[in-house]
Amino acid sequence: MGCVKIGKGVYLKRVTAAMKMQSVAVEKELNGSSPPSVFIGRWNYPKVYAGPMIAPFHGDTRVIDTPELWIPNHLTQEEIIANRLSLVRGKHQVDVKDLGKRYIEKLQEIALSNTSIESEVIFSSRPKGITFSDEFSPFGPSATIEEFDIGSVKWNRDLEKIYYDTDLKATDALNELHRKGVPFSSIQKAFSVGTIGTKKRRHLVPTRWSITACDSSIGASLLNEVRKFNIVDTLRVHEFQSLHNYYTVLLIPTAWQFEWMEAFLRILGTEEIVYSDYERYRGKNSYSPVGGCYYACKMAVLEALAHEKRQASAIILREAYRGYIPLGVFNVRENVRNAMLQQPLEFEDLKSALTYISTKLMFPIMRFIEKSNILKDLLNVEQTTLRGIFV
Repeated sequence: MGCVKIGKGVYLKRVTAAMKMQSVAVEKELNGSSPPSVFIGRWNYPKVYAGPMIAPFHGDTRVIDTPELWIPNHLTQEEIIANRLSLVRGKHQVDVKDLGKRYIEKLQEIALSNTSIESEVIFSSRPKGITFSDEFSPFGPSATIEEFDIGSVKWNRDLEKIYYDTDLKATDALNELHRKGVPFSSIQKAFSVGTIGTKKRRHLVPTRWSITACDSSIGASLLNEVRKFNIVDTLRVHEFQSLHNYYTVLLIPTAWQFEWMEAFLRILGTEEIVYSDYERYRGKNSYSPVGGCYYACKMAVLEALAHEKRQASAIILREAYRGYIPLGVFNVRENVRNAMLQQPLEFEDLKSALTYISTKLMFPIMRFIEKSNILKDLLNVEQTTLRGIFV
């Protein structure tokens, strides 16, 4: 394929189409534990398919739907996929505004739970298939639900408080939950099933949309904070590598700017494809063409800067290597979060930092610079001169 121009969504669909995997085998009747987990589809919105996701075994299954635990627990890509493909998706068509129906109330109870929930489902047919996406984490077979029941549920106290506060705006609620340290995955699920926001505006939100909405909303609030802080006093590089990806976060001592660049290198054959997007000090007004990973990365960087009470320009370079499989934007959010936890390397100038980064990349640093908008401005030299620096 070489270095070709192709939309990111189309390319990643080709990556997943090339995979040969099988999901867990289950029958029409299923007894098991929901991690807790729910999935809201987006097809035919506002009449969508919504339902629980259940593992076909009993016990504490929370790790299966808590991406924040996967990297700290050193789960391999193969282990993550095996766990996720064991999740069986039940689905039933509902209107996103029908929150008073008992079926949706059960989904809300699952999403607000602090523990795994014993669940019983009878499907209309034997569940089949697998689902992979660059936006949400994969899951196993699915089928339409005929009957569905759950055991006792113990709600998360912070989520419960927000659920009963029907005067609190969704944005304020999301930020309050984030400040309290509620896991992003729990916040997103609660938002998706319509338990957050003012009473009249609550409704189901498709899982894909809810992930980006939460990243975007929390990120926007964090950016308002970060703009008030002093600029970092050194040029820093944070790095992290996992799940067939390498990430480097370059923090530059200027007012806030943000640029995300990702290279997919020879995953299907000989292709080398780069996608990028950026924003200046005032932020971004239109949806990013690189999708939800832009907002997941931005939120993760701003989260770390807000914790440090500092402001900076952030340039993030990502390389994905052969063996990479799309696992959802958690991959970006949690890898960048872990990168920001690492002790950074400090450099005297931008060229020195880029020279160091070039030694860690498989893709030529000059190719990233050519794709960049902010880096070229900061370097403030002609590309022909740069070619003499990065050989």
